Parts: sequence; structure tokens; C-alpha cells
Amino acid sequence: MIYLTLIIGERFYFYKMVEENVILVNEFDVQIGLMPKMEAHEKALLHRAFSVFIMNDKGETMVQQRAGHKYHSPLLWTNTCCSHQRDGETNIEAGKRRLKEEMGFETELKELFSFIYKAPFDNGLTEHELDHVMIGHYSGEPRINLEEVASWKWMTPLEIKQDMVTSPEKYTAWFKIIFDKFYDHISHFNTAT
Repeated sequence: MIYLTLIIGERFYFYKMVEENVILVNEFDVQIGLMPKMEAHEKALLHRAFSVFIMNDKGETMVQQRAGHKYHSPLLWTNTCCSHQRDGETNIEAGKRRLKEEMGFETELKELFSFIYKAPFDNGLTEHELDHVMIGHYSGEPRINLEEVASWKWMTPLEIKQDMVTSPEKYTAWFKIIFDKFYDHISHFNTAT
């Protein structure tokens, strides 16, 4: 459980929120259980996740800067959106839901590939995910949710690749891992167009 305190005037109000579960999986992406998100990250247990890349008609990728109050990787740049599937939700359903929640628009998504990675953070949490990577196309302006996203911009895949070499500290740990695989995929299979 997560407890929030809201102060209005001189009164204190306490709210109890249920923490979302992540789907624990084995290396074959078979569901083996559910666990609260923070506990799974504290224990570094393998769980299902997804990453969405949105590209426009110019072949540019929409990247987002994470909100400053995020519990890990605040204000770092990353792919268009990413999160965890809910129990019973398909990968595509999850990607479309989170894209709408974070970036404020809807578009069709296609799954490209999946892989397992592990990335520890300075705060003691570890991302250990079987990540499903998806692509979609959109050329409009997002309506970002400022609770989730500080900023956004379009960059060509080559610009991202070059900037990661010169300024790797600006990017999330998982994005650096995922982007190499995404870049190779769009280069070999021409899925960016």
C-alpha cells in the first residue's frame, strides 16, 4: 500500500492507494506470479515490461524527458513511453494505454521484438525486465502529462545514437540498451517508414 497525505488549510487527509502489480515471468515470458512494482524492483525479479517508440513522417523518433519527481531516472531522456503490462492486458493494449496516459495521443502499435535486460540504479532498485519493444507512427503534437513527462522532442535515430556517445549521462539506462537494439532493427528491417 502507498499512503498519501493531503493538507488543506490546517486539516490533514490521508489516502490509501493500491500499488500496481507487475507480472513476474520466466525467461520464456510465461507468467509465474504477480508482485507489487516496488517490491519487484527491490528484489530485482524478472517481470514483463514494454517500450514504445513513436516515429513521424520524417523518420524522427519522439523522445521524452522523465518528470523531475520520478523515483528513479528523473529528468533523463528516454523512448516515447514505457511501463508494465497489467494482469490480463496484451502488450499492444498496455502500450496504447500508457501512450495515451503519458503523451496524450493514440495510434496503432506493432510489436518488433522482445529481450531481457537488467539495469541497477543508484537508489538500490533494479530493472530486470523482459521488454516488449513496439513501434507506432504519429506526426502531431503530443499533449504530455506533466505528472509523468517534463518535456519531449523529435530526434532522428542517428542524432540519438550520436548524442548517446557524447552525452550518455542524459539518457536512461534502459534506453541506452533498448535503443541499440531498436536502431539495429529499423536499420535491417526498414520498419521506420
